[in-house]
Amino acid sequence: MSNAPLHRVSWACGALGVVVAVINSLTDSDALASGTYLTSTVLLGVALIIAALVNKPDNRIWPMLLLIAGTSITGQVIDARFTDQAPEQAIAEGLFLVVQLLLAVGLTYISAKRLGNDPISVVVDGIIVGLGAWFLIWVGLLKPIIDTTEQTIVVNALQGATLAASAIVLFTLATLFFGDSLRTPAVWLVAAAITFTLIGDVIYSAIDAGRIDTSSNHALSAYIASLLFAAAAFLHPSIRTLTKKSIERQQRPLLSRLIVTTSALTVPVIVLASSDPVDTADRVVRAVSIAVLTIAVTARVVQAVVSNAKIQKQLIASAQTDALTGLPSRSLMLTHVNNALLGAYDEGRQPSVLFIDVDRFKNINDSLGHQAGDDVLVAVAQRLRNALPPHCVVGRISGDEFVVLDSETRSPSEAMLIADKILDCFHEPLSLRQGDVFVSASVGVATYQPTISGNADDLLRHADTAMYRAKDAGRNCVAVFDESMLERVTQRLAVETALYRALERRELRLVHQPIVDIEDGEVVGFEALMRWQRDDGSMISPAEFIPIAEETGTIVPIGAWALLEALTHLKTWITEGVCRSDATMSVNVSPRQLHDPQFVSVVAEALRRSRVTPDQLWLEVTESVMIAEPDQALSALNRLCDIGVRVAIDDFGTGYSSLSLLQKFPIQRLKIDRSFINGVSDDLSARSLVRTIIAMGDSLGLDMVAEGVESVRQLQTLAELRCAKAQGYLISHPVPPESMGSTVAALDQFGSWSRLRGPRNT
Repeated sequence: MSNAPLHRVSWACGALGVVVAVINSLTDSDALASGTYLTSTVLLGVALIIAALVNKPDNRIWPMLLLIAGTSITGQVIDARFTDQAPEQAIAEGLFLVVQLLLAVGLTYISAKRLGNDPISVVVDGIIVGLGAWFLIWVGLLKPIIDTTEQTIVVNALQGATLAASAIVLFTLATLFFGDSLRTPAVWLVAAAITFTLIGDVIYSAIDAGRIDTSSNHALSAYIASLLFAAAAFLHPSIRTLTKKSIERQQRPLLSRLIVTTSALTVPVIVLASSDPVDTADRVVRAVSIAVLTIAVTARVVQAVVSNAKIQKQLIASAQTDALTGLPSRSLMLTHVNNALLGAYDEGRQPSVLFIDVDRFKNINDSLGHQAGDDVLVAVAQRLRNALPPHCVVGRISGDEFVVLDSETRSPSEAMLIADKILDCFHEPLSLRQGDVFVSASVGVATYQPTISGNADDLLRHADTAMYRAKDAGRNCVAVFDESMLERVTQRLAVETALYRALERRELRLVHQPIVDIEDGEVVGFEALMRWQRDDGSMISPAEFIPIAEETGTIVPIGAWALLEALTHLKTWITEGVCRSDATMSVNVSPRQLHDPQFVSVVAEALRRSRVTPDQLWLEVTESVMIAEPDQALSALNRLCDIGVRVAIDDFGTGYSSLSLLQKFPIQRLKIDRSFINGVSDDLSARSLVRTIIAMGDSLGLDMVAEGVESVRQLQTLAELRCAKAQGYLISHPVPPESMGSTVAALDQFGSWSRLRGPRNT
């Protein structure tokens, strides 16, 4: 039998217990009750056999066997409790006491395994529930039984012990449900079985105390339901985990615990206030019970206050301390800096903040793994603590960024000495489990100046700004904050903010620079260049806003717009006869665009909408694109070439030039950077270098374009070196689309290109 059918049979057995108990109570037939009880006992035995064969509970299931054994013998002694024979009554009450003790022992073991991380509060809450139940049992059941029945002292003592044990069972049941462990179906079914057992005990005790006048079959019905729920618990597959530590609940049952424990306290108090003790014994038992209950409640309140204070302290420490390195976090560092600034001006101090960033930390994570990265951060933290004076405070505010506060510095030069110590401490490698690793750091320094860095947040932000200046300067160095940095940061932020709306406001536009064939002077293509003119008329240089667009990701939508716009311009010029029908358009592509998974689709869509053939589009990339994440770049470029688009390397010679890259990547054109063209007519070494580049390109079958041609002599030299194409200010400045017709016409009327080129060397 598989687990799925057992799951259904289990719940069916529990439902059967409820139905049978109700029917038995309504019929009030002794014969039916006895037969039903016997049948339920047999079903329990069958369930035990099936569970042993299928569910295979471990040897720690003995507490459950105690529960079943206790429940099973209960029904066998029901009639004996109502006989007039003292020996039989004593035997019956003794067996009932055994039942309660078995239940208490079994539940105690199960509950102990499922208490969770806060066992003290769970146990104390259970004690409160047990004590409250005991008080009600004494007042409502036990005392009336003693006063109204003519039983021997032994029988009365056994009844009292049995009812007291029932309170203990209720206590253990409460701890089971107050624990943090998840409540499995087996837990619910076991709890139901025990609850029905307790209900049966209460009914019998109420009959004895004269509280109710009813048939004993009602109590027997509760025991029948208990047997069937016990059988259901054993049949359910989750019985395997009954005595194992379970997964903890995400949310503790705090509200239900509060309601139950509050009721266990308030109900006895109400009963105590509304009823008077009948004799001295009753008065003593009431007083002792309420006193013990009060002590338990007081202990629980004290424990809750202490626990909450401890948790609050841990939360504060967690919020203010970095879990990995144990260093102060950003919030605590701001507090330290604020404290350092108090009275600094009057005391002649200039507290300094040093912002430290581990250089190329991402490479460590990518190559050695995040565990190695964590080890590096821990080692860096320890290295900083060892290298700096004791009065310096070291903190980690995020990722690989650390902050050092020196509250005793009196000048920027003293802060520089601290910065030098920081750089020096990284000269030796860090010893990790993965091996020795060398790291360097970029350090930004900001000292307290009331007119500039008026508070802790300003000082930390200025040190951060200086750190980025150190990174821009080549890393592994120190930069000191000055007001000019603040101006640049403010300007950059303004540009970044305006750039998000530039495309929407139509502030971006394209200009185009013609590319000519040096041999015949004909315009064979164009390069699209982006310009940004804001609404106020100010121009933002591409060198300023393109890197920001790349960094923020806005280059992706801007680049998609530029691509479609440039191809649309080309199609318009061809249609209007401005240029030849096979003229091409060159569009610069940033690394961010090339690594966009949708970029190939964007290019294909732009070609479709502009109705330009793919071979008329040149996508210009820099050499750095092929160095950073080359596999991803290679995949994108190959897919672009598959649809017919051609690829050119822009500014060739200024980056990481490598013949292996030219062989590996689908490149069809090299654009020689203007820095080489500037000296090509006068500098022999520059001319030799350009000649070598052209020869290499020819041997690889690449198209060659010279950028930045500004003089006739440069053009003549390029012609002599057999460079195929050129662009630059000599030919034309970048012009808006509407001026391209007159520009191309002027180039056609320029004159004899052979005269400009001069005699050719053969």
